[in-house]
Amino acid sequence: MEIFKIQFSAADLKVIAPELVLIIFALLILGLSVFVRGEKRGLLGYTALLGVAAAFLSLFLGIGKDLSAFNGMVKIDPFSFFFKVMFLIIAFLTVLASLEYTRREGIDFGEYYVLVLFATAGMMLMASGVNLLIIFLGLEVMSISIYVLAGIMREDTRSVEAAFKYFLLGAFASAFLLYGIALTYASTGTLDLGRIGHILTERAWVSSLPIVIIGLALLIIGFGFKIALVPFHMWTPDVYEGAPTSITAFMATGVKAAGFAAFVRVFFYALPNLQAYWTEIMWLLAVATMIVGNIIALSQTNIKRMLAYSSIAHAGYIMVAFVAGNELGKSSILFYLLAYIFMNIGAFTVIILLGKKGEENTLITDYAGIGFKHPLLAASMSIFMLSLAGVPPMAGFMAKFYVFSAAVKAKYYWLAVIGVLNSAVAAYYYLRVLIYMYFREPEKDVAIEAFSPAAVLAVIISVWGVLQIGILPSTFLALAQRSIQFLL
Repeated sequence: MEIFKIQFSAADLKVIAPELVLIIFALLILGLSVFVRGEKRGLLGYTALLGVAAAFLSLFLGIGKDLSAFNGMVKIDPFSFFFKVMFLIIAFLTVLASLEYTRREGIDFGEYYVLVLFATAGMMLMASGVNLLIIFLGLEVMSISIYVLAGIMREDTRSVEAAFKYFLLGAFASAFLLYGIALTYASTGTLDLGRIGHILTERAWVSSLPIVIIGLALLIIGFGFKIALVPFHMWTPDVYEGAPTSITAFMATGVKAAGFAAFVRVFFYALPNLQAYWTEIMWLLAVATMIVGNIIALSQTNIKRMLAYSSIAHAGYIMVAFVAGNELGKSSILFYLLAYIFMNIGAFTVIILLGKKGEENTLITDYAGIGFKHPLLAASMSIFMLSLAGVPPMAGFMAKFYVFSAAVKAKYYWLAVIGVLNSAVAAYYYLRVLIYMYFREPEKDVAIEAFSPAAVLAVIISVWGVLQIGILPSTFLALAQRSIQFLL
């Protein structure tokens, strides 16, 4: 029986310094929101940006190190460092996109930024946790914050419905994950990922026990819900459509990246001995997720729902690399997620800029003719759509290239073929947005209600990220390879 001691030192706090900085700034914003009213509430958003920047600087306390803290339950290593940088980029871009949007929609409460920072801290814990309880704790901190953020537009019934659905289904998924953790503990006697892997290696007979297999299945269900794998994807389109658009971008990138961070660490670090059991299941889930996501996206008329199903399909592409399981496959998961955050947040920020109070303009037909009315925004949207479709030289092309190359290298030829065919299908609904922007007559007047320099900056950073990763991919792939090596 393990005994958990609540003892820590200053060195322990250094390992979780970025999380602590985010929580301190979240509490500061909560306190400030009592005194800051009216037009001055915009200052709360800038305080959140300052918090993200401070957390980023605190990351350098652990750069290049492999340290553990709190009795080995939390670790700072290149793997968690890579994901923490990614989460801070996501938080920074989300807050930038939110500054004017929250004021426009009347949701510029201090609580909005507090919850974004708390959710980011939870994501970080998921990436740095090497104990199943810490991973679960991080997941719940992230999930509870996102449940509230999804329903923060209290006057909008779609937003409230989205939050309610996400909460109910998320609670079920958490229960599945918790049961999986409990069964894993019952069969191995530990929650430490390293020791679980060691026990399954030393006592091979344990791997074939029914309790271990059932625990494995429950873990797959729990993580599958967070990364929206089919058939655990049902919540995605309704929640993405109903949530505030800035939060949809945050969920589509941050929650997915955090889910994959924990998924990769648990399965490749603690459960590689069970790979014979989970590889075929993951193969089926990858194929089903790509096909269902892309086929249903074809018929969507609302761009937020289309991007929701697109997000499901992209989880399927990442699962192709997960199934391949070789060195290129594991590093391409990290590369894909990094590319995905720029193209996805960029697309949602353009949607924010083209909307106005009470009129989000999220129908694809609303984009007719904006190529000439708002040429820079349309050009940015084109870059994001082409990248999502996997057109060179965008980041999305290189991400898919590495993923499918990993599958071929591992001799999963059919999986690579199915992935390529799905990419071809997906090109139809991404290119349809471009056709509406440049080749269709406007059906309504889509005017920018209020210019937001911060949101424009988020779009510029996203465009830079998509092009930089696409044109110079080797630097980012090498970074991903170095990060994953410390995990294996």
